Amino acid sequence: MSNIAFEDDRDLAEASAWLVRLQREEVSEADGLEFEAWLDAAPGNRAAYEHVVSLWHEFESAAPQVQDELITLDRRETRRIVRGGGTRRWWLGAGGMAIAAGLAVAVLPGIVAQQATAETYATGKGERKRVTLADGSIVDLNAETKLSVTYGRNERKLELAEGEAIFDVTHDARRPFTVAAANRVVRVLGTQFDVRHRQGDLMVAVARGKVEVRPITAAASGRAFTLTPGQKLNIASSGREELGAVDPQEAFSWRAGRLIYRGEPLANVVADLNRQYVEQIEISDPELGKMPITGVIVLDNQPAVVARLSLMLPIRSVPSDRGLLLLRK
Repeated sequence: MSNIAFEDDRDLAEASAWLVRLQREEVSEADGLEFEAWLDAAPGNRAAYEHVVSLWHEFESAAPQVQDELITLDRRETRRIVRGGGTRRWWLGAGGMAIAAGLAVAVLPGIVAQQATAETYATGKGERKRVTLADGSIVDLNAETKLSVTYGRNERKLELAEGEAIFDVTHDARRPFTVAAANRVVRVLGTQFDVRHRQGDLMVAVARGKVEVRPITAAASGRAFTLTPGQKLNIASSGREELGAVDPQEAFSWRAGRLIYRGEPLANVVADLNRQYVEQIEISDPELGKMPITGVIVLDNQPAVVARLSLMLPIRSVPSDRGLLLLRK
């Protein structure tokens, strides 16, 4: 067992309650927002939650024996309380060990019965969504994104079929956290990073911690990379790999409704904008689409966005059947 000491067992009790609450099938986005607020409410909350998760997995590894012993203990304690007229604060006062025991009684039956849980999250055009996963990890989904999540006893496997997401991962060395995308696997223990998978191209940018990006199978082509904070890896659908530096705040800027570009071709910028608005933007000719853009685009309303584009480049827009057509000035 871990030897971490906490000043107040109430921190561990609250963390235990959150772990149980996040295991419910009907967990909602409101639960996730409230959980995130609780994590930030006190310096020790995040550490308490990670400690409880660690204890939970120690009990989980011996689930059948633990359940039998804890149910017996719970019955004995109930009889003692009935005889003595006491209260059931025994599991709070006993510290981390007893809290984990209480967690096992509350949580493990469902975990043992269900070896893995699977969820799929998706966003539409112009939609961004924040979800809190069962282990407390937080994921921000960009527009037109599809993410599948499977949590098992010994692993946390996610698949980004298409789109972009920022992952703020709760540390759990016993269950590796992996994200599969574009025939690659991103493997982490506890970190914050962005993964973008669009039309076969893959980008991974790291803000905190360390991630490994490797081919999805030993037979697949490509190298393995280890990324640290401030590094970005681009892998084109053709297989070309490029490792470089990145400002994480720029990579994460879409979460706040801003897109930051440095020498990005207009065609790529328009593709990003078309995921945000129903009316689509078209480019009149391929050569125009190659023009580079450097600047910040605020995603408010589409006419304002197009007006800003015309200030960055010598282009103008006219109405089209699908929405707007970009022409040279």
